[in-house]
Amino acid sequence: FVCSISITNIVGAFIDEVMERGGITDKLQVALAGAGFEIAIVLGGIVIGGYVDRTKKYKRVTLVCLAVSVVLLIPLGLTEHRLGKEPTLLVISLIGLGLVAGPIQPINAELAVDVTYPGDETAVESVQQIGGNLVSALLVPLAERAARKDYELLDNIPLLASDIRGDVVLLLVLTVATYCYFSGFAAPLKRTIADRNDEDARTGIEMSLVRVASLENDDTDDEMGKLLNE
Repeated sequence: FVCSISITNIVGAFIDEVMERGGITDKLQVALAGAGFEIAIVLGGIVIGGYVDRTKKYKRVTLVCLAVSVVLLIPLGLTEHRLGKEPTLLVISLIGLGLVAGPIQPINAELAVDVTYPGDETAVESVQQIGGNLVSALLVPLAERAARKDYELLDNIPLLASDIRGDVVLLLVLTVATYCYFSGFAAPLKRTIADRNDEDARTGIEMSLVRVASLENDDTDDEMGKLLNE
């Protein structure tokens, strides 16, 4: 949750610099790109979040989203000297990042509620929001300072020579660290287990009632009595 909110907040805060890096300086185009990023976050939450809500595959989907986020973060700060600025790739990466990084927040908010069941849902989600906003607020000035620094990559190989911005390096480190940490997650889904047990109990009762009704129709009093005793 903290990783996701940090990515979206920092990218959103420095959207002008991100777009300028790719050669997009027109104010309207920058605004449209920023709006597209926010819309992608919402759409990703609806689609991916809906899938997780049905399947309960919190960990697997979160790890996939984090891994894809790492790939999509790179074009936001990378400039290949041979190719120069690539605005199309930049915009595609930005929208893709919103689609996969944004949903991590609602998915893991739901996961936290699931594993802390029967704890207070409001308290759990409040702690996440406060923690996420606090960490992202602390990272913004660090990202601002890091953005002033470019790191040269493979400068001794002309065909592959490139450089990457420090703020993107910061987000990459954060995302990779989060992926490694979350890979060890193995807490039981207490609410999901409780819901399944309740569903199994309801199913058992319904089956018993059906059998009782069937026995009544057949006027099998002895068997019905035994079933009711069970």
